[in-house]
Amino acid sequence: MRRVSVIVLTCQILTCGFRVASAEQADSKPRTVEGTVVDATGAVMPAVGIVLKPQSGSERSARTDGAGHFAFQGVSGAAQILARTGGFAPATHSLSASETFVRVILQPIPVTERVTVTASRPTERPITSATKTETLPRDVPQAITVVTRKLISDRSMQGMADVVWMVPGLGMAQGEGNRDTPIFRGNPTTSDFFVDGVRDDAQYFRDVYNVERIEVLKGPNAMIFGRGGVGGVINRVTRQAERTRNREARLELGSYGHRRMSGDVGQPFGSAAAFRANAVYENSDTYRSGVGVERYGVNPTFTTVVGNRTIWKAGYEYFHDDRTADRGVPSFGSRPVATAASTFFGNPGLSHSRATVNSLTSSVEHRLGNGWMLHSRISFANYAKFYQNVYAGSAVDPGGTEVNLAAYNNATGRTNVFSQTDLVARSATGRIDHTLLAGIELGRQATDNLRNTGYFGAAGSTTSVAVPVTNSITSLPVVFRQSTTDANNEGVAQVAAVYVQDQIAISSRLLAIAGVRLDLFDVDFHNNRTGVSLGTRDHLVSPRAGLIFKPIPPLSVYGSYAMSYLPRAGEQLSSLSLTNRTLDPEEFRNREFGVKWQVHPALAFSAAAYRLNRGNVSVADPVDPTRSLLVDGQRTSGIELEFSGNVTRAWSVVGAYAYQDARITRTQSASVRAGATLAQVPRHAFSTWNRFELTPRLGVALGLIQRGDVFAATDNTVTLPAFMRVDGAMFFQLTTRLRAQANIENLLDDRYHLYANGNNNITPGSPRAVRMALIAQF
Repeated sequence: MRRVSVIVLTCQILTCGFRVASAEQADSKPRTVEGTVVDATGAVMPAVGIVLKPQSGSERSARTDGAGHFAFQGVSGAAQILARTGGFAPATHSLSASETFVRVILQPIPVTERVTVTASRPTERPITSATKTETLPRDVPQAITVVTRKLISDRSMQGMADVVWMVPGLGMAQGEGNRDTPIFRGNPTTSDFFVDGVRDDAQYFRDVYNVERIEVLKGPNAMIFGRGGVGGVINRVTRQAERTRNREARLELGSYGHRRMSGDVGQPFGSAAAFRANAVYENSDTYRSGVGVERYGVNPTFTTVVGNRTIWKAGYEYFHDDRTADRGVPSFGSRPVATAASTFFGNPGLSHSRATVNSLTSSVEHRLGNGWMLHSRISFANYAKFYQNVYAGSAVDPGGTEVNLAAYNNATGRTNVFSQTDLVARSATGRIDHTLLAGIELGRQATDNLRNTGYFGAAGSTTSVAVPVTNSITSLPVVFRQSTTDANNEGVAQVAAVYVQDQIAISSRLLAIAGVRLDLFDVDFHNNRTGVSLGTRDHLVSPRAGLIFKPIPPLSVYGSYAMSYLPRAGEQLSSLSLTNRTLDPEEFRNREFGVKWQVHPALAFSAAAYRLNRGNVSVADPVDPTRSLLVDGQRTSGIELEFSGNVTRAWSVVGAYAYQDARITRTQSASVRAGATLAQVPRHAFSTWNRFELTPRLGVALGLIQRGDVFAATDNTVTLPAFMRVDGAMFFQLTTRLRAQANIENLLDDRYHLYANGNNNITPGSPRAVRMALIAQF
């Protein structure tokens, strides 16, 4: 794999140096001129009017497509290109007699200090994560939620746990207090995270300091992202260096010792290069007794334009997160134990989690001409993770007086190397247009894992200790050492994948998409404790198909089908055993129908109905318990609704509703019975965020989060009660370059429980909390 990575990197360097000698010579022969229009952030802009003014001959006009692309055929000699659209200053480009590709940047029209909300430009912008091509979300036949940078800022989001509330069909589990664990349509995961389309699957808490937007794609996504992604994926689109100058600093202070600051600095160097750096530092306490977090990160990026057709980008991120591993409170009877939200069970001094991420990326985008584009990306990431916890290991006893504590620690190291190369071609077959994608992905993941059990007391002889509920923190010494079942292993997973896809414009009203991916996925696993080595090889064929009907241009009605697989090594590549290595991967099949409607340029609505089935679930044969059967074991059916944008010039809104019926369809064990509801999946969930501009300088916001009852685990014995939380915010423009913001979480100071990790690790929600922020642009 190292050789493959070197070859790919060499190809990138050669691509950066690619020149066409004839392009330097004036040539009056007719040629095709094409280009892309982007805004100041580098985002492509659809529906922009383009005028070509040749030195001789008549003017011609065109309009950019969903990828911001335009083309003129039969152009001779020099010419002027003019691009214009509402809300932006017109831009011109002098085309030489030999140029065949241009990149036009539109700058927003300068505004005065007056703060207004306008609907002059569409809220819907193309994304690449769903298809690996620049495609409008309403032209993708699956449910997609885009959490914008503005919403992240308005709600003072810090990480993934804040993001999920605004996404229908997405929830969050506790993750043992040391990692993000989203739940997509009933399926919890710790690995279905991506950064700019590249896998980021280690277990840690992610920050949003360097994020431009977050794209959540629901349903199986193996055709684009590979194995996993069984219920959906989260793709973080990071801020990149662009040819605009920007300076922003943000300082936050708040309740329970909240302290955080972040910065964003961008600088162009002429017209061909740019640099940008984002950074964050936080050192905060929390409403939980003895629980705090310190995290910091820096993410510099560099962009350069090589000639007229090639863009090279490079970036590095260092991120460190050090916090108390907080497992919450246990249950008593069928509910969380009644105690203060601050109560810690265990020992916060011996419960800590540390994660360090070093990530390096490089990408090249080269336009070959005639609608062809080559995109190559290579990524290297190293993760070091350690967590240790002393926590509630049982429910509170029937008398309501005592609870048992347990302890363990775990160290994980992972190194990921991924290479992706995509070729996109636009062509036509008669009156049918095609956007063709062909790509390869190569990857290698090396993982080391070591777990130790905690033994209590001076002699270190027992794995649990009982403490009173009224004095739930233990000061007993704990010795951590390996038990006979603790993990001590290392593994290497390698993937080689090829994929093809065709987006077909059958007519202006009928679109189709069809694609398939083949993954060769190998895992070599070695148990250091027993000396046993295991291996498995899977050939995963992941199809995708969808059809879109557009009765009018702003309205899309679609249907789709997709499959994804989860190999037996598990999402973290650590569960391979003699009993499961020969079993076929688990299958996830999703059927979905939906509607996407751009109500007007600044307001969008979407609805999706789906059924997601989980197959090849391993269960014991009731006749011969030594054998395993593969059965369809789980089904989630649901409806997702969302809307976002501007209702009026002064009122912007984001809303999400989900109905989910998530059930076990085949008995899998004594505690996982047919008919049971999947853990932490509410039947009904709703959220909304409304911002109102009261004056040019003053704005307020009001949000609501409502979730129905959920079971803490699949045995359905412990219930987290339904809750409704009200949040608020106020925004004040102090000067043209300085604004203030105040966010209030849980405005009514209600008591509720956020999420769980099984029946006896349940996280209480925060009491009323206030965060104050100053944001300076300079």
